Amino acid sequence: MKIEIQTKKLKEAITLTEKISGKHVTLPVLSCVLCEVKKGEVVFRATNLDVGIEVTVPAKVEGEGSVAIPAHIIASLISQLPDQNPTIKLELSSGNIIVSSAKSKGIIKTVATEDFPSIPRIIEDSISVSTDLFIKGLRSVGYSASVSNVKPELSSVYVYSDEENVVFAATDSFRLAERKIKAPGAITTGDILIPFKNISDLIRTLEGMGSTVHMRANKNLISFEANGVYIVSRITDGVFPDYRQIIPKSFIAEAVVLKQDILNSLKISNIFSDKFNQIKLIVDPKNKIMEIQTKNGDVGENSTVIDAALTGERVEINFNCKYIADCFQSIDSDSVSFQISGPNRPMVIRPVSGDQNFMYLAMPNR
Repeated sequence: MKIEIQTKKLKEAITLTEKISGKHVTLPVLSCVLCEVKKGEVVFRATNLDVGIEVTVPAKVEGEGSVAIPAHIIASLISQLPDQNPTIKLELSSGNIIVSSAKSKGIIKTVATEDFPSIPRIIEDSISVSTDLFIKGLRSVGYSASVSNVKPELSSVYVYSDEENVVFAATDSFRLAERKIKAPGAITTGDILIPFKNISDLIRTLEGMGSTVHMRANKNLISFEANGVYIVSRITDGVFPDYRQIIPKSFIAEAVVLKQDILNSLKISNIFSDKFNQIKLIVDPKNKIMEIQTKNGDVGENSTVIDAALTGERVEINFNCKYIADCFQSIDSDSVSFQISGPNRPMVIRPVSGDQNFMYLAMPNR
């Protein structure tokens, strides 16, 4: 088996597949990239059993066969080869893979391929999805998913259709993020729960797949395919909570502030917050005061007054500082609205102008 492949194409393929490969004590082949030559093309595969990827690359080939190459070894070697080399040659010889360029030659010991898992293919009809919008949806809410696997549905990003929108939502039961994206008819495969731990792999791969990808899904898997790259992720088996029931319908107070002002205030407050990252938010429309107070017996205390447009009743409410700050990565507008429904009820944060399709809900500390 001999392969001659463009240096740039090989680097791209190895970079994508190496990041998906994972360490596995009982199945060492999972730490490898599988290189397969068949019918005149080269396919690089990797999987960590949660996510699988295939990258098909055009190349000059002689013979057929497959070889499992330790991912971090070939990735480290390929990354150091200069781009000025137009091509790189791979040759299987005596159980080793020989990697050679104009001025470099490396011999890498390979691993038996028998135990390398197959990467599943989904046979359902595909639908076209905007890559940028899908990535935006995942990024807008993913940080709100639970990092614990106790409730798998909460450690997932929920994707579903709502009239002409694709809706992305995630919650860890302390806060919730929702992003709606206009995409008429883009999702017809029912509700999907993508495991949180697979989100970064999906985003990283999707970013290089072009403006549009072909998506397929069934009750167990979701896949994306474009430009010779195929990535598949398992789907969480569970039911996402009906979060619409907890979104407040009315509010007793509202504060509209500049996003940068509230971010600066939260950064200062975080210095003085306790081990629970607790802050006290005071909204007093009558006296035209919005204030954040923090206190830590070991450090000291701080209060910061924020310029804001205020309406409604006076209210004092405690929150986790981090849970408030996290949402601003998903808000592009200069101003944000804090809508408070009561002292012990959730607060809703929304952008004031521009993109109105993002909503964030934070539960108070009790």
